[in-house]
Amino acid sequence: MKALEEKILTEGTVLPGNVLKVGGFLNQQIDSDFIMEIGKEIARLYESEHITRVLTVESSGIAIAVAAGIALHVPCIFAKKHRSANMPREVYTASVYSYTHRETYEIAVAKDYLSSADRVLIVDDFLANGNAVRGLMRILEDAGAQLAGCAIAIEKGFQGAGDELRAKGIRVESLAIVDAMTDESVRFRAQ
Repeated sequence: MKALEEKILTEGTVLPGNVLKVGGFLNQQIDSDFIMEIGKEIARLYESEHITRVLTVESSGIAIAVAAGIALHVPCIFAKKHRSANMPREVYTASVYSYTHRETYEIAVAKDYLSSADRVLIVDDFLANGNAVRGLMRILEDAGAQLAGCAIAIEKGFQGAGDELRAKGIRVESLAIVDAMTDESVRFRAQ
């Protein structure tokens, strides 16, 4: 998605440790119109896949997942990182290590929200090491739900998780794939 690449170049910042900061439009302050365009593009890519649910992990992926869910006309579910008083006892869980926060979370989705009848699209803002996607895939497997694919806004191609998932036959559609980053530049993979 050329518009996303341009936005990354004009509004993104590379921080030490291969961190790409896009908080000004994607995950802290959200450019609402642009998020809806991302959702429409994800829906276009997966329109023939008979998606019944969109699944993400809180919190940065929620806006993109909701936009995709709206465009696909299906519910959006997000895995919670922390158990709350209003979460049911019956949940699917998986442990996920967050590279950004350097913390392991036990993500959870209420069993009421997923079933073996579901065909699910995983959506997230970033794909780097693939831990969040793998955790969500474990939850889908436990639920007996079918994985339709993964839609990612920004993939850090140089970290290899997207290519690893594709090699296993999993459909991964990333709207922008960053092949290299320095303090001065971001280089995208030709798609």
